[in-house]
Amino acid sequence: MAPMKTDGNAIKLVKRKLIGKESASSYFIFINMSSTTGLVWTFLWELIFPFVVWTYENVALHKPAWQLHPYKDEKFNASLAVDGQKKILSQWGGECVASDYGRTAEWRVDINGVRSIHHIVIQYVQNKPVWDAGDFKTKSFLGFSLYISNTTVKEDGVLCFKDTNYTRATIPNPVNITCPYHGIYVIYYNNRTHPPFPDGYSKFAYTDLCEVEVFGCLSPGLYGENCSLRCPHNCQEGHCDIVEGNCLGCIPGYRSFTCDEECEQFTYGLGCNQTCGNCSKGEQCNHVNGSCLNGCDVGVYGNKCDSECLDGKHGQNCEVNCSQHCMISGKCDKVTGHCIGGCQAGWKNAQCDQECSGGMFGQHCNQSCGKCLNNEQCHQINGSCLNGCDSGYRGTNCVEECTVGLYGANCERLCSTHCIEPGVCDRDTGHCKEGCQAGWTQRKCDIECPNGLYGQKCQENCSANCNVSGRCDSMTGQCEGGCQAGWKQSKCDAMCDNDMFGQDCNERCGECQGKEQCHHVNGSCFNGCKPGYKGIMCTKECPNGLYGQNCQGNCSANCNVSERFDSMTGQCEGGCQAGWKQSKCDAMCDNEMFGQDFNERC
Repeated sequence: MAPMKTDGNAIKLVKRKLIGKESASSYFIFINMSSTTGLVWTFLWELIFPFVVWTYENVALHKPAWQLHPYKDEKFNASLAVDGQKKILSQWGGECVASDYGRTAEWRVDINGVRSIHHIVIQYVQNKPVWDAGDFKTKSFLGFSLYISNTTVKEDGVLCFKDTNYTRATIPNPVNITCPYHGIYVIYYNNRTHPPFPDGYSKFAYTDLCEVEVFGCLSPGLYGENCSLRCPHNCQEGHCDIVEGNCLGCIPGYRSFTCDEECEQFTYGLGCNQTCGNCSKGEQCNHVNGSCLNGCDVGVYGNKCDSECLDGKHGQNCEVNCSQHCMISGKCDKVTGHCIGGCQAGWKNAQCDQECSGGMFGQHCNQSCGKCLNNEQCHQINGSCLNGCDSGYRGTNCVEECTVGLYGANCERLCSTHCIEPGVCDRDTGHCKEGCQAGWTQRKCDIECPNGLYGQKCQENCSANCNVSGRCDSMTGQCEGGCQAGWKQSKCDAMCDNDMFGQDCNERCGECQGKEQCHHVNGSCFNGCKPGYKGIMCTKECPNGLYGQNCQGNCSANCNVSERFDSMTGQCEGGCQAGWKQSKCDAMCDNEMFGQDFNERC
């Protein structure tokens, strides 16, 4: 409908539809009241009432009101804004609230219980016949807020409206604000606390309210035209949208706009926002209180099956004890009983109910047992061998190989020092790996060579020339007690030589013919004596008067010195007597010479 004019005064008609209702519309008319004629009033009456039925009650009428910073004069008290009087809109007309100077202005009305509100109409003080930018009261109206709360604290409620766009030229009076909420207190608020302020704003905040009308249903649980319809049965606290009748929330167990559908898909309770517990076989819990009608699944207990089994319990109705062999003792999955964190050392399977076996032990049964005696299973926890170790190993767990030089059960036996590598043998059997040193036999090299044998593998015979026949050192073959006469070296395997013979070859040979070696045992000369000596061993020189081989030659009587001659050659040592010559003085002088040394002529 277009704006209309009469007598040059503007009549502005604004149409506001009620939420969701095409058939019910409200028309708000802003008129220049100072020059309106009766014709105009007649027009307005005929215009409005054929179309509008005021279906909501003013629930704030004559209710208790309060304001911050009340003006010192009682005639401006807070209750004037809910007395139903709005004929005189000027500040001094006695029908409007006024507050004292302040940076904040706050006014509220207690509508006597939680009420369903549709809209709020605020009539502000108007000091000029025409409400426009020329009225200075527009300055203090700008920037106001409207709250609905269940307490006297505005922040506890909802912000229904906050002016951020109006200017002095555009802010309406009265102003109609759709506010579809429920609450006990309607709170008007304005402030001038954070300068600088937008253009047109007053320096201080004031209430300056002539009338505040809160339209809604006086009785709770009603909605619609004339508040004649009852909210759906399952609305929370009986409250519903004042126009459509949709619940503003459902009682526990119900959902949808009209709260006529039970919670589903494993939810229950207020807003269907609670999740069912683990009911047996995945059944839906009670939609209101969440209880499980047929009991719980494994791992939970309680009326709602929403309590996990206590530590140490699992299974149906939490009646089964967790294994004490879990890594965290008694801590297992509430459903399966599987140990959390695995098993303690020595136990296996998900529920840690079996000891390690098959030659394994320890954490996760992933350690191999040592060489226990007769391949027995070791202790499932610490791996110790209860009956000792197999040959070649030692230690509590029988994992230590015998150190070099030891062998056998628990490494208690010494390897033979007569192995080729002394003290190195097979840790299990004690057998010398590279064989025996000379003088020893058997695989462990623990038996000396028998009498008469010596050397590697006892394959060599002792010398028959040993002083004690056939007795020699088993390793070297050295004769025990030395050698028989005529023999030398440690093994008595070499005859005396170098003109030596006899025991230990410490006797010197005589003057054998041709410097031959005498008999190594008795010292006899095989081919006789050299000239000048006689006897078996040729140790006796020829007696006086004899010389030569076997002392068979007679010395010359013509020697100058009797009996002084060489025993080997027969040569006279002092020369010849007069008349004789040659070395043996056995030739007479000749060539007409005579005398001593043939130096005289005949």
